[in-house]
Amino acid sequence: MRIAALPLVLFSLFSATALAQSLSVEDARVRAVPPGSPTTAAFMDLTNPGETDLALVGGVSPLAGTLELHNHVMVEGVMQMRQVEEIPLPAGETVRLAPGGWHLMLFDLTRPPAEGDRVTLTLTLDNGETLSIEAPVKRVQPMEMQGEDQPGSH
Repeated sequence: MRIAALPLVLFSLFSATALAQSLSVEDARVRAVPPGSPTTAAFMDLTNPGETDLALVGGVSPLAGTLELHNHVMVEGVMQMRQVEEIPLPAGETVRLAPGGWHLMLFDLTRPPAEGDRVTLTLTLDNGETLSIEAPVKRVQPMEMQGEDQPGSH
């Protein structure tokens, strides 16, 4: 009887571990934009407290028709914004989504996000997990550029 229960106990332990894997989100914010602007950006600090590498692979928001993952890269001395398939979230590390680095772009806005509003963002990880957060809309200065020496800036 005990031997027959052992696989069930082991399965339960592995299931609990998989379900406990998650992401911590801090300092989430959406950039306030003027009326008529078709796009905005979202920024935040994503911490992977687990022992397994994860990746942010997508997201949705009722504010936008489309949400894309982006990064800024230097090409022949010129900073360019590029869409990426995923944002790596190494185990035990924090990745900063900030102007000049990794960030979320929201396109085809349903309304212009004004300072003081709150925006729902649902993030999708490569393990199938989703995480919904509410981010305040704030003025974000373009010169908050992320330095090359900061974690998550590559």
